[in-house]
Amino acid sequence: MRIIPSVLLLLTATSSCAAFSGVGFTPSRRTSTSLNMANPEKSVFLTPETAKACIDLAGSPVYAYSLEKLEGFADSCLAFPNEYGLTVRYAMKACPNASLLKYFHSRGIHIDASSGFECRRAMAAGIPAENISLSTQELPEDFAELVKMGVKVNACSASQLERFGKAFEGTGQKVGIRVNPGVGSGGFSASTTAFSKTNVGGPSSSFGIWHELVTDGTIPSIVEKYGLTVERIHTHIGSGSDPEIWQQVASKSLSFCKIWDTVEALNLGGGYKVGRNEGEPTTDLQQIGQPVKDAFKEFAKDTGRELQLEIEPGTYLMAMSGALVSKVQDKVFTTGESGHTFLKLDSGMTDVLRPSLYGAIHPITILPGSGLASDVGSETEDVVVVGHCCESGDLMTPKPGEPEDLAERTLRKAEIGDIVVMDGSGAYCSGMSTKNYNSFPEAPEVLVDKDGKPHLIRKRQELEQIYQNEVDISGVF
Repeated sequence: MRIIPSVLLLLTATSSCAAFSGVGFTPSRRTSTSLNMANPEKSVFLTPETAKACIDLAGSPVYAYSLEKLEGFADSCLAFPNEYGLTVRYAMKACPNASLLKYFHSRGIHIDASSGFECRRAMAAGIPAENISLSTQELPEDFAELVKMGVKVNACSASQLERFGKAFEGTGQKVGIRVNPGVGSGGFSASTTAFSKTNVGGPSSSFGIWHELVTDGTIPSIVEKYGLTVERIHTHIGSGSDPEIWQQVASKSLSFCKIWDTVEALNLGGGYKVGRNEGEPTTDLQQIGQPVKDAFKEFAKDTGRELQLEIEPGTYLMAMSGALVSKVQDKVFTTGESGHTFLKLDSGMTDVLRPSLYGAIHPITILPGSGLASDVGSETEDVVVVGHCCESGDLMTPKPGEPEDLAERTLRKAEIGDIVVMDGSGAYCSGMSTKNYNSFPEAPEVLVDKDGKPHLIRKRQELEQIYQNEVDISGVF
């Protein structure tokens, strides 16, 4: 087994546009934490019978998404308080399956893309180009073609704006400006200025154009030089952001809209906090939205301009709408003061990376391998849950917020072959996994309808698909 202190050697290409640090775990009873979680007879939306049906259809492990949950969260977003019009954009990086994109499109929800490839992927799923907004760390080579097709681009740096301007000089082409407002907020950090893996605003973040470049005339001069039309201001401060800070940034962002009288919309991003576990708060969109609505009304009173509001939920729509369904494939123990009982899953960081990356805590429910509610037992035990990778950082039960330390979880006593449901896995799991490490195939995905019937929306990857692009160089050595 290869034991390294950092899982990041394999993650360079799998981050959702954020930097992060090393991962491993310390097998010490002194530093682990016992989490006394509830021991429910079903998960958030899966009973033993429906969980077994998902496995029977697609195999294990499998991502399962609930149509009923998707509908409820979409309803909440579409009801976000607004005065002059609302566009909800799904942050597709959260989970980019075409069936999910099509569902959100059917609800009138547009798309927030984070790369040129995501734009193309969304269009391949039938999303109209004009319904796609692109905010990206890497402006694609074909951005001009995407713009001509109808994709809306937010310039995320001064150099991106220069490139955009040179491509459309003198045409009056519309463009958005993404601003780093000077503060950020992420669910794994209380600081508004220090670096955090989930914080994408403030001086420690590379995302967006630093606000001083907007207010000191630098960005307006580039806009004027190329004859561009700024139609949108965009800000986003982090994932799992503090609602109070989010509201403050919303008010500050309106000041940027005053710089150009051509601005028609203010996009406030997403990052709404979602409580995955008991006792964790979920952002009340009505509560945070009302003061923003009032601020838009005040802006209209002062300027005579009625701005449209745009929001970009990803986690809010998907996190609790999805679960990873897998099995216990082994069970081992160590003894002594630092001993633990370990449940080894047939899934892991190849499917849900968040625990290894952030120290994120996901609800875990043990269900009988038979898939029968009548077989649900009541006996519990303290266990550490780990993944199937030959990697020390493949840990499903870290100490909260500390990916380099493990924690025990009090769960229903499990046997080899039992079903394990990891809820809260709808967002940034399938789309942000370390699939193919140890040559494990990409897991399938199913959508569970309102009658509890699963429908296959992505097949399990075949082994040959993992290495099909490799090229034989026989004769070189």
